[in-house]
Amino acid sequence: MDLLDSIFKLLAGIGLFLFAMYLLEESLKNLSGRNFKRFLQKITKTTIGAASGGALVTAVLQSSSMVSVMVLAFVGAGVFTTKSAMAIILGANLGTTLDSWMVATLGFTTNIEVIAYPAVCVGGLLLILFGKHAVSKYIAYFLFGFGLLFIALSFMRSGMETQVKNLNLQHYSGMSVLLFLGAGFLITLLVQSSSVTMALTLTALNAHALPLNAAAAIVLGSETGTTMKIILGAISGNASKKRVVLGNLLFNVFLTIMAFIFLTPILKLITDVLQVENPLLQLVSFSSLINLLGLCLFLPFLKYFSDFLSRFFKDTNEGVTVFIENANVNEPQTCLDLFEKETEFLIYETVLFNASLFDIKPGDAGGNAFYDDINLKRAFYKRTDLEKFTFLKQVQGALQALYMQLVFSAKSPQQIHINQLNSSVRNAINSANELHGMLSNLSNLKRSSKDIKFNLFLQHQTETELFYQKLLQIIFKKNVSHFLQLKTMLTETQNAYSNSLNNFYKNARTALLDDSDLSIVVNFNHALFTSNRALIMAVKDLLLPPKEAEMLNDIPVYMS
Repeated sequence: MDLLDSIFKLLAGIGLFLFAMYLLEESLKNLSGRNFKRFLQKITKTTIGAASGGALVTAVLQSSSMVSVMVLAFVGAGVFTTKSAMAIILGANLGTTLDSWMVATLGFTTNIEVIAYPAVCVGGLLLILFGKHAVSKYIAYFLFGFGLLFIALSFMRSGMETQVKNLNLQHYSGMSVLLFLGAGFLITLLVQSSSVTMALTLTALNAHALPLNAAAAIVLGSETGTTMKIILGAISGNASKKRVVLGNLLFNVFLTIMAFIFLTPILKLITDVLQVENPLLQLVSFSSLINLLGLCLFLPFLKYFSDFLSRFFKDTNEGVTVFIENANVNEPQTCLDLFEKETEFLIYETVLFNASLFDIKPGDAGGNAFYDDINLKRAFYKRTDLEKFTFLKQVQGALQALYMQLVFSAKSPQQIHINQLNSSVRNAINSANELHGMLSNLSNLKRSSKDIKFNLFLQHQTETELFYQKLLQIIFKKNVSHFLQLKTMLTETQNAYSNSLNNFYKNARTALLDDSDLSIVVNFNHALFTSNRALIMAVKDLLLPPKEAEMLNDIPVYMS
């Protein structure tokens, strides 16, 4: 029974440690997010500065994975080069060892519970009393995380010591260090945190369950295991992100192999030459030393390494734009044609996004075989609502960047056209933004147990599907005057909004609705009307000549 209790205590310690790391990451990320991002951008002017900054930021945030994911976002946006990103990530690998030093020096040699318990207490009180304020909330998270980190260590230490007494784990210490290397990789792969692997290894080392060489092999295995998180984060990313992830993987694999080959000499250097006597400090010294040596070895050759990585993965922009990828502003008319095609595709994507929020399948809203084939290739339909909305904004950003170049090089008639297309892009994004901002209200309607609210959702779903079908028919039916069609749709949209609201007011008299229900319905009705009207305006600016587009702008819209 004592053995079972010790196993559960060890597992509880691992769970608490993971939760503590999550709280620390969330608190530090939200308390310092913008400043750290700006700092990351500033330090990439030199390779040494990028590596030093990566180490410093990771030392503060206590998560190399979080820094790596942040760097990947910058790479995907074109802010960082592969060389700069690799320098930061290499520095981050070194910076994450600071957490190991804290655990080794405080978690096992100090009665840290004296500080940990009050930290949890203050964090809880702060969260209850001032949890509605963002800063107070994340300070509370930090205190919780700090306290739980060392409480988790005490659980793990206690559980490990009991197992050593009952099982004589030293029997396993005679196994091949290669098996411990694999164990370190698998543990880190499962828990997705090299810090947890290090804490477990330190606990086993402190309980005399493992010799130093076996513990060092586990830590080496975790070096490669921790790369899996950012590999998953870049699977659907662009070529630049994939190159950085490949570079990080190759670096960690190389570092693991070389350190494993020279494991005994490195440990001798720490124990005999540097004369580090404490086994816990010997292990964290080993971790810091190999990362420092790896950084020093790779840094001078980072340019050549980046050039090598550039050979992998084809440069495409399929994650963002389709038509303007190779647009040349020195050929304004061709560039303008591509801008128009990209705008049309953005409107189509907006319709698909909006339709998906109503559980309307892509084919039911109407379609375009060419565009649908593109979406299938880049897995647009498999993305979450948030990912689709983020994608739409990225397309808008790419179009906006091209617009700023094109509008100054185009001739007068072309400038009118490009301004009109830019207005179309803004209206399309406004349409998506209106519905995205009402996701909670929409979810409330379609999951409501109250018939009046659920029936209202079904009504909106049917009307919205018909609206999108008509709109897409107008877009893809070329060489036809669309003014009257769009004018009619604008009137129908206004009438649908007014009728829906008036019918709801009538039925609501006898329904059991509270103030919150009324607010949800009224606000969502308005958002849907605004979204649909914005889509009509987007199509108007895409298809109509300037004079007709202006005439449609002058048609009044009455809100009831």
